[in-house]
Amino acid sequence: MRAPLSHLSGLAVDVLVIGAGINGASAAQHLAASGHDVLLVDKADFGAGATARSSRLLHCGLRYLAPGRSLAEFLIRPDRLLTALRMARQAMMARAELVRTVPERVTAMRFCFPVYRDGPYRSWQIDAAFGILAGLGAGTSVPLDYKRLSPEEATARPLLRALRDPERLQAVACFREYQIDWPERLCLDAVLDAERCGARVRNYTSAALLGSLPGGGWQVRLSDTLSTQPPVHVTARRVLNLAGTGIDAVTRGVVPHARRRVVGTKGAHILVRLPAECAGTGIATLSRRGEPFYCIPWRNLHFFGPTETPYEGDPHAAAVTPDEAAFLLSEAHHLLPGCRLSPEAVVASWAGVRPLTYDPALPLGRRSRELHDLSADGLPGVFALTAGPVMSHRSAGRLLADTAACGLIPRRAAQAVRYSGPEVPPGLIGEALRPGTPSAVADLQRAVEREHAATLADVLFRRTGAAWGEPLASHEIVRAAATVGEALGWDAAARRAAVEAYTDEVSRLFGSPFAPSNLSPPDLPTVTAASRQGDHP
Repeated sequence: MRAPLSHLSGLAVDVLVIGAGINGASAAQHLAASGHDVLLVDKADFGAGATARSSRLLHCGLRYLAPGRSLAEFLIRPDRLLTALRMARQAMMARAELVRTVPERVTAMRFCFPVYRDGPYRSWQIDAAFGILAGLGAGTSVPLDYKRLSPEEATARPLLRALRDPERLQAVACFREYQIDWPERLCLDAVLDAERCGARVRNYTSAALLGSLPGGGWQVRLSDTLSTQPPVHVTARRVLNLAGTGIDAVTRGVVPHARRRVVGTKGAHILVRLPAECAGTGIATLSRRGEPFYCIPWRNLHFFGPTETPYEGDPHAAAVTPDEAAFLLSEAHHLLPGCRLSPEAVVASWAGVRPLTYDPALPLGRRSRELHDLSADGLPGVFALTAGPVMSHRSAGRLLADTAACGLIPRRAAQAVRYSGPEVPPGLIGEALRPGTPSAVADLQRAVEREHAATLADVLFRRTGAAWGEPLASHEIVRAAATVGEALGWDAAARRAAVEAYTDEVSRLFGSPFAPSNLSPPDLPTVTAASRQGDHP
C-alpha cells in the first residue's frame, strides 16, 4: 500500500533516483543491494512510460551491424564500425543474461529476415553478420540457431508464404530471437527487490531540485501527483536524473541554462490477429523508408512497428494516430500481402517515446547509451542517462550504481540482488490473470497491498498484464474495480470513476486508431469476411 507522502518528510538519503522506468529501477536495485540508502520516485507509475510501450525486443544486435547505404560507410568511418560492434556485443550479453536469469519473463520466437535480389543486402552479408554476432556472443550459451532458408523452404512455412514477391526472394535468414513479454513487470520486479534491500520507493511522486547544499548534495521537493497532500522536502548526496524525455526539464528547473541532453522519438505499433499457425514466428525487415520494421508474435497476436518520428509532447499521452496506423498497415500489407490485412484486423495499438541522446546534427538523436555527468552545468553530484534500452537495463543499473556510489560509504551490509519476481500462473500471462479466473482476486489484492498500485490501470496493465492484448470486457473491468476498490477503500462513486478513467485511458492510448470515430485510412486493401477466410496463409 502506498504510504502517505509525509512519511518521507525530512528524509536524508545517499542517492535519490528520479524516474522509475526500468533503468531507474535497476539503478535503485543495485544501489540498495550494495548497502546504500536510496529513494526512488516517479511522477507516474513504475514502468508506465517508455518501458511499457517499447517494441519488447530482446534482440541480438543484428540491426547495429547494418552499415547504412553501403559497406563503404564502415570503411570510411571505422569509428562507426567499432561503435556498432560494441553495441552488438552489449546486445548479445544482455540477451544471454536475461534468458539465463529470468526465463519466465522472456519468450523465444523464430525471427526471419527476407533477402531479396533487389534489396540492400546480399545473402553473404547476412551470413557474415551472424558469424560476427556468434563471435561476439561466444560463451554465452544462448545460441542464435541461425539457418538460411532457400525460397522454396521459406515459402512452405506459415507466415513466410504470405511474403511479397516470392519470385524475387533470394533467401530467408532465420534465427532464434527473444522478446521481453512483459517489460513493465520486469521493471516492477526490480523496484520490489530494491525495496526488499532497504530502498524507499514511491510512485506518483514528482521531484524538483531546489538547490545544492553547502556540504554537498541537494535539497529536493517531493509532491504527490494523485492528491493534494502538501509537498515535503528531502536531501540527497547524489541524484540520478533518469526521467526519460523529462531529463532536461528536471535539470533546467534549477539551472535554466543547462545543456540539452535528450530528444524524444515516437515509436507506434499496431496489434493484429493472424492465423494460429503463424504463432511464434516473426519477421525483421526494412520499411520502404529504409527504417527497421518488424512483425512480432506476442502472446496469441502479432504486432507491427515501430515508427520513428520526433516527439516533444507528454510521453504518457503518446498514442498512435490514424495516419501512423495507416502507414504501419500499409507497410504490413506490402510485407505480407498474402495476409490481406484490413483496418478491421487491428485490435489495439500503443506508442512509446524513446529518450535518445540529443545531437544537434541528428534530428532523431543518437541511439548509443550515454551517461552524463551534469557537474559542468552547475549540478555537481547529478547524473543522467540517455538512450538506455529496456534490454540492457541490468548493465545500465550497475553502471549508474557504481557512478552514484563513488565516494559514498555503504550504510548496511551488501545483499545479493534477486532478479526473479513473483511466480505467475502457467500459460499466457494476460489470459491467465484476467479478472474472473481463480487466481485473479489474489493477484489484484497483492497488487494493491504489496506492489504500490493506486489505479485500475496500474493493476491491469503493470501488475497483472491482464489488459494487454485484446480489450477486456466491461464485466471484467467492473469486477476488477470491485476487488481493487475494496483493498483501496473506494466507495461506489470512486469505483465508477475508476472504471471510467481506465476505459478512457485505454480508448485514448491503446485502442484501434481505426475505430468508427476515426476516418478510414486511404489506399489500404479491404477484403470481405468470406474472402478473408480463404486468403490467409
